[in-house]
Amino acid sequence: MIVDGLHSSDVEKYTAARPASTISKLLATGYEYTNAFTSAPSDSFPGTMAQFTGGSPRTTGIWYDDVWDWTYYPPGSQCQGSAGSEVVYDESIDYNSTMLFSGGIDESNLPLTLINGICTPIYPHQRLMVNTVFEVIHASGKQTAYVDKHPAYDIVRGPSGQGLSVGYFPEIAAVANTIDATITYDSLHVQAWLDFIDGNVPTNSSGGLNSMPALMAGNFQAVSVAQKTVGYNNDSSLSTGLLKALDFVDTSLDQIVSKLKAKGYLNDSLIIVASKHGQAPINPQLWNEVSPDDLAEAVGVPTAFITTDDIALIWLNNTADIPKAVSNLQANATALKIQEVIAGANLIQQGFGNPLTSSRVPHIIVRPQLGTCYTTSKAKIAEHGGLSNDDRNAACFVSNPMLKKMTYTGMVNTTQVAPTILTALGLNAQQLQAVVAEDTSPLEGFGAQWADW
Repeated sequence: MIVDGLHSSDVEKYTAARPASTISKLLATGYEYTNAFTSAPSDSFPGTMAQFTGGSPRTTGIWYDDVWDWTYYPPGSQCQGSAGSEVVYDESIDYNSTMLFSGGIDESNLPLTLINGICTPIYPHQRLMVNTVFEVIHASGKQTAYVDKHPAYDIVRGPSGQGLSVGYFPEIAAVANTIDATITYDSLHVQAWLDFIDGNVPTNSSGGLNSMPALMAGNFQAVSVAQKTVGYNNDSSLSTGLLKALDFVDTSLDQIVSKLKAKGYLNDSLIIVASKHGQAPINPQLWNEVSPDDLAEAVGVPTAFITTDDIALIWLNNTADIPKAVSNLQANATALKIQEVIAGANLIQQGFGNPLTSSRVPHIIVRPQLGTCYTTSKAKIAEHGGLSNDDRNAACFVSNPMLKKMTYTGMVNTTQVAPTILTALGLNAQQLQAVVAEDTSPLEGFGAQWADW
């Protein structure tokens, strides 16, 4: 289960406040990873792909849900004109994002590219460069199910498009951005998981089941919304709003655990709770906004596209302009609250890939100071997507009644969730292309020998 926004530190704060909670009980028979990090960048799309492919953006090709690609064309263009287009996979590709059940993805809203000379709309799952755990499990003859916040999370199906037995994607953009409204929305996900345990599928889902799936996964949004709209107390302790969201998640986990126990499945179930991303800043007093227009102006050379949150990904029109753009940004670092400008050899050395050999990799990454967001929304007090520890130090724990309580403090990555899932199911994690490419191992305690299993 994915709890968007949940930091490792939140788990400790919550269990201290609620020692009798379901999360506390899961930790009593589980492995907790207190130094787990999600993808860099930490946007929801690469954060999801990390857990279900075992790879980082340089391998998956998934950097953000709103990027640029030099080999794509805009929706409706028939691949005419110069190549190079924004590639966006959020609620804007729905038939009607004002409706909870939006009708799914409208093909006419999809970006286009030439495949064997044919202009082809590209669904989210087709953009992914490596396979997913859902594909490996489904290909083994087992069933899979997934729920998430937009139809664009079709991406977990994997390049084959065959990874899911059931997909359930109510549109969160149709819901008010409040804690209460999001809890009501998340309750749809919870009911879907309870249906899956019974071998049933919720209304408005695609696909079918004949029993409980071997893998069911999905996310909660309430904590993330609480962090953005209410935030933490000034001493970084959990606010009333955050406690409300976490109590809902905890009660929901109790429902799922109770259902698994009632059906006789609990002892054979591995429950993984992790985060796609954290949220920055945890200390609300650090929050500040910088206009993305000011950032764009400071680049000082022609840009193709810029994505901004508490990070900026910049694609230039001309790669020869990279040194000048970097110099211009560094000269404006104080005004733009820039901590680091990453480009050239540094981009490659830090594991982000090479924009000179990939149409997907941004030419420049701007890492702002902790708490800075390139926005003028005035409607939020935290954001994710960046490279800070507040963005990336994610909650991660794994529970089963037969595990002994363990706390691992060494650094791990949420990419390790993917091979852990396959290992738990007795499948070869080396079937995952990203696991092979990045030599991703299972989480500590889940190697070839499971002493406590």
